Amino acid sequence: MRTDLLAWQFEHYSQGHADRTNLLLHAVSVPLCVLALAGVPLALVALRPGLAALALALAALAVAAQGRGHRRERHAPAPFLSRGDLFARLLAEQLVTFPRFVLSGGFARAWRAAGRRE
Repeated sequence: MRTDLLAWQFEHYSQGHADRTNLLLHAVSVPLCVLALAGVPLALVALRPGLAALALALAALAVAAQGRGHRRERHAPAPFLSRGDLFARLLAEQLVTFPRFVLSGGFARAWRAAGRRE
């Protein structure tokens, strides 16, 4: 697993998020994934394992949609180093890197630049 994951991921993030369809998929699926992930412990505390499983499935569906969006990009994501790297990168993207990308203006810049390329 990368020791500088958040810095590394954010440094390369705009390169792999330049297609408008991919950006739109992320704008919908990342919040959905975050809500679903938050629902897992809530469902478990409420003793609703079926609801927790549904929330995990929804999170997986959101991540799968992002994977489809990444196929549209000119620059493919870096290969995963291990299963731990895969989970760490996916969680970091959902909870930290994409929100940071949006709040820093990176999403808006990428959206405008994609419009100029079309």
